[in-house]
Amino acid sequence: MKKSLVLAMAMALGVTASAYAANPFSDVPAGHWAYDSINKLAAAGVIEGYGDTTFGGDKLMTRYEMAQIVAKAMAKGANVDKLAAEFADELDNLGVRVANLEKKADNVKVTGEMRYKYMSKDNGFGEKLAGSDSNHYMSKDNGFGEKLAGSDSNHENDLRSRIWVTGQINDDWSYTGMLENSQDFKDNAGNEDTSFQRAYVEGKLGGLNVTAGRYNAFFANGNVYDTRADGVEVSYGSKVKVTGFAGKAADGLAFSDFGAGLGTEFDFEGGNYAGAELSANLNKLNVAGGYVNFKDIAKGSVLNDTTVVPEGIDDAIWYVGADYNFDGNVALSAMYLKGDASYNDVDVDKVLDYDYDNDGWTVGLTYKGAEASEAGSWGLFANYYDQGFGTYLAHTTDANTFAGTGFKGYGVGANYTFAKNIVGTVAYYDTESKVAKDFGEKIADQRVWADVTFTF
Repeated sequence: MKKSLVLAMAMALGVTASAYAANPFSDVPAGHWAYDSINKLAAAGVIEGYGDTTFGGDKLMTRYEMAQIVAKAMAKGANVDKLAAEFADELDNLGVRVANLEKKADNVKVTGEMRYKYMSKDNGFGEKLAGSDSNHYMSKDNGFGEKLAGSDSNHENDLRSRIWVTGQINDDWSYTGMLENSQDFKDNAGNEDTSFQRAYVEGKLGGLNVTAGRYNAFFANGNVYDTRADGVEVSYGSKVKVTGFAGKAADGLAFSDFGAGLGTEFDFEGGNYAGAELSANLNKLNVAGGYVNFKDIAKGSVLNDTTVVPEGIDDAIWYVGADYNFDGNVALSAMYLKGDASYNDVDVDKVLDYDYDNDGWTVGLTYKGAEASEAGSWGLFANYYDQGFGTYLAHTTDANTFAGTGFKGYGVGANYTFAKNIVGTVAYYDTESKVAKDFGEKIADQRVWADVTFTF
């Protein structure tokens, strides 16, 4: 053991040699250069020698032996950060939690959430679609929805688990990844899926805030798009902020061909998008306006397992919205949206030979809100939607939005924090298809949603 190492270890303990008993090692006499330091370490229980009254200072020390000494010094409160960093692997093998390395370990954080969800759905075609002159609801067994699609159930029952990993690249940049597992209890078919759903970096370039990679894109407060996307987002400003974004929308989103089959469903390929938003924070009032243009939606998608969609749908969506926080508890929001959808450079209404409703609006009201960190906190929410064809692609609501073809209806709900990091939500949604209504028919959906989310 080097003189400097012995002295440094002894000084790190922060006490004097006079506080200790006589030297226990026969090969370290009183006049030895390291007598006081070795005496101090021995009295503190940091070093023990070889069990034969010898210290063995002339012997080479293994990294494992040194790691044991560092671990004991750490337990005594010694400031040995550099030594702990040097022998981190050996300390880990010893099962020692290196508290003084936490600053370095903070570069990577692992968090997670587990959500159990149950949702009951009552979907219905109007009888007029089946040839009757009336348009009242049919029973759910004969309706559009799960049973029509081949399932024998009208509910969803699943467990979703997410593991988040955040790494600090440097003072300005960080990395985030998310692994997701979904377990469907409805059919018990063993079709659970685990996939890497997020992988992106965030940081600053000069005065710009940048997000790039596979992240959750959130346009128009979720009234246009709220799901995974591969792209980049750049913003500038604080109180008044300009944001630009571009990328590719997620694949596998549901689409329904109400114009032809009134019920034919397939998963479509997400198109490319680009857009911008201008927002301002005016104390209690927040306002925003923006534009996003989706290109080639559904192009290349397979319809009915055989037909490949040759051309995509283009859809340019404008929106303007505002929200006002009255007293910290009550908040009111509203938004107007306008869509301009076209297929192969032809307006969708001309392709389908009818005048569709291509604009819409939403209004929402919230009271308080459950906070995961605060047991007993709770909140209420209510939303009304009247959005036409082409005003949204992947809506944030849990209501039936009839796969982008336009919907109208409302949702109400409540949330409550049962204990720290355990939050429950219950909601009711009642919506109907606007495009079916344009045809003089009625397709509606009522659903009850309940979930409990654990975060850690």
